[in-house]
Amino acid sequence: MLNRRSFLINSTSLTLLSLMSGCSQENALKIFLLQSSIPSQLIASFRRNFKDLGNLQLKPKSDLKDLFKLLETWQGKNQQQEKEQKFSLPSLNFRSKKQEIGNLATIGNYWLSEAVKEELIEPISPEKISQWNQLPFLFRSLVTLNSQGNLDAKRKVWAAPYRYGFTMIAYRKDKLKRLNWTPTDWQDLWNKPELKHRISLLNQPREVIGLTLKKINSSYSYNTKDLNKIPQLKSELTALNKQVKFYDSINYLQPLILGDTWLAVGWSSDILPLIKSYPNIGGVIPISGTSLWADLWVKPKNSSPVESELINKWIDFCWQPESVNQISLFSNAASPLLLTLNKSNLVADIVKNKLIYPNRNIINNSEFILPLPADINEQYQQLWQEIRQA
Repeated sequence: MLNRRSFLINSTSLTLLSLMSGCSQENALKIFLLQSSIPSQLIASFRRNFKDLGNLQLKPKSDLKDLFKLLETWQGKNQQQEKEQKFSLPSLNFRSKKQEIGNLATIGNYWLSEAVKEELIEPISPEKISQWNQLPFLFRSLVTLNSQGNLDAKRKVWAAPYRYGFTMIAYRKDKLKRLNWTPTDWQDLWNKPELKHRISLLNQPREVIGLTLKKINSSYSYNTKDLNKIPQLKSELTALNKQVKFYDSINYLQPLILGDTWLAVGWSSDILPLIKSYPNIGGVIPISGTSLWADLWVKPKNSSPVESELINKWIDFCWQPESVNQISLFSNAASPLLLTLNKSNLVADIVKNKLIYPNRNIINNSEFILPLPADINEQYQQLWQEIRQA
């Protein structure tokens, strides 16, 4: 399972969120969210606009994996929790803490299918959210699934996307300046012998195989269901592997800072704050397309009572123009509404930032990595092992 991790943690945002969590009330809207994914400015604005609807309690977590485990624990599906229940430890019984279940929680898009299949969440009611139809079709289709967790445009809506980003390339400007060159696309990972053992890639088969497919042909999909139909894929992966210094999904940016690597492939939520802090580091979204990720609001099953109006107001508020600008400016990600909102409603700093507001052709060539059937996923894993062991 994909594990998108933050490299730089914004401790200031965490402090602000903690201070603004408010006093406990029965009708409080409890939101367990990814740390720093919602700007404090947006929270303050929501409080001002909807102060009569109830209290807002925000409980940030530093990792998407922790948030998914919370969903499992709340439904008694965490293995350790089930073990504790088996041995009848009342003080550890999750039912005794039912009041702590959130009304909304953040999960990454790759966990959505599993959350539906495990019955960890409830569907939302898009017809009660005024901005739903303004959400790009790409994102509406992402969260419309059947009960088996498969995409199905005629079924229920299970989540509300509130920010998204890309897999992209970070690079050392000073190192590549000597070569009179900067990367623009995936093929650059192969074409520069000077980069041999100067590249780090994510330790994710779907990401690496996917970008290689895009290198071969921009029309190829990260979700290709038969890799055997692309005979040159293995040789391309083998050639790329010879360029790579290491694979890592967590500590892949420190070597770039130190100059041990000159180029790193990673998630925009990790790379964008790095670019702000280190002038010698630049970034690019490959022009042939890339993989997308999204953070979603979901409703935990059997959550504590709260007015559904308040839940819908929060989701809708995150899609208002002012919120779209704030999320895109201050959360190291983009609001999906950037793709449909009139450019005149966007602040200039967003429109000028091609790592937040890229060319539409790049979006059209990009896609979300979707869960695959077990036999197809095994095909990816087998090819990955063959390349890594070569």
